[in-house]
Amino acid sequence: MKNRSVSRLLYAEPMDMGGMPIRQPLPTFAVKQIDPFLLLHHADIKAPSHVKPGHAGVGPHPHRGFSPVTFIFKGGVHHRDSRGHNSTVYAGGAQWMNAGMGIIHSERPSDNIHEIGGRQEIIQLWINTPAKNKMDVPSYMPVQAKDVPFVISDDKKSRVNIFSGEVLNVKGPVPSQAEVNAATIALEKGGKISIPLPEAHNALIYLLDGELNVDGFGLVEGLHLVHFKNDGEGIGLEARQDTRVLLLSGKPLNEEVVSHGPFVMNTQTQILEAMRDYQMGKMGVLIEE
Repeated sequence: MKNRSVSRLLYAEPMDMGGMPIRQPLPTFAVKQIDPFLLLHHADIKAPSHVKPGHAGVGPHPHRGFSPVTFIFKGGVHHRDSRGHNSTVYAGGAQWMNAGMGIIHSERPSDNIHEIGGRQEIIQLWINTPAKNKMDVPSYMPVQAKDVPFVISDDKKSRVNIFSGEVLNVKGPVPSQAEVNAATIALEKGGKISIPLPEAHNALIYLLDGELNVDGFGLVEGLHLVHFKNDGEGIGLEARQDTRVLLLSGKPLNEEVVSHGPFVMNTQTQILEAMRDYQMGKMGVLIEE
């Protein structure tokens, strides 16, 4: 298998998002998207002890036109939305929402966050939706760790958890409007793994921590995103330290992207329509009790 070469490394710059410290490797000034992936936020924060969990985290806000996906690595996330979904997902799971024509949701720490360690580590990923699906009825799928299929590498030092698409001949449980493969990988020091990827897909990995050797490139440290070129059949990784990785590949949509805050559409007019529909209450109401 001919491995892909590396196009660029993107550092996860520290940022403040409404008082919440996060890291953002995508987008950057140089890279607006890795089609169909629009945004990646990594947060590892201590849940505040002076605020009830139901009042911490991210309060009600709208989305339209893409899929906001949350991977949970520590703690738990309590999701509620204007379509009536109410679910808590814990470490090893994911919340996969397609905002479609419009939805309002909140993401708070789980009610028992202080009993299970008091920390929340998550990645939020924005996946663009094809133009033909942007006004679909919104959907939401919670996936707990026990429901995620996985593959153990030949050397028994890597575990690949598959959430969507197909990785290493194992299919994930989550359907996606865009054609994507999404998996998390935990590698022990010295572990090696090769992963075939569709040649038509754009591909990236994000290291939450540790160090990897990427075949054909060399050392990559934690808090970096590796964007691969479309010049090979897969990627090869070797862990220099224990490492946690998010692996993504997706067939590019090659469509115009116009975004404004929580809305991602194809034209400026559609953005104005989204703002109007939200203000008119057409995305529903979320009242948290």
